[in-house]
Amino acid sequence: MTDETPRVVRASREIAASAERIFALIADPSLQPTWDGNDNLAEAAPGQRIRAVGDVFTTELTVGTVRENHVVEFEEGRLVAWRPSEPGEPQPGHLWGWELEPLTEARTRVTHTYDWTHLNPDDTMRITRARTTTTHRLEASLDNLARAAEQAQT
Repeated sequence: MTDETPRVVRASREIAASAERIFALIADPSLQPTWDGNDNLAEAAPGQRIRAVGDVFTTELTVGTVRENHVVEFEEGRLVAWRPSEPGEPQPGHLWGWELEPLTEARTRVTHTYDWTHLNPDDTMRITRARTTTTHRLEASLDNLARAAEQAQT
């Protein structure tokens, strides 16, 4: 690939909620569609709470397909990242991640990352989709997550 499209996209913001509350929203896949800013997630079954590296949870996308999400990084209350794939298929090489930094008991800096560095350059469908995942889309997820976390605390 010769274009200048960044392959690692990040967005951060402070949220007026505890890291524990925010992490609970991220680590429960059934809640993710309520704050997803990528207009990508339709639903996820309850009971799939992420607890460790190696966990796999499934989500249904808005286009009707299912994704297995393989957790590759995890620290309770602080960090979670996963690599999506079609059920039973190899992971194509992109990663969604969340890092939480408690600032106070009621304020947290949250950084959301989308990394498509390892996507196969010949996978034009995924590359095209990856290029549309901009900082703006990640910020939309952070804004929605902030609303959900802040409302839950009132």
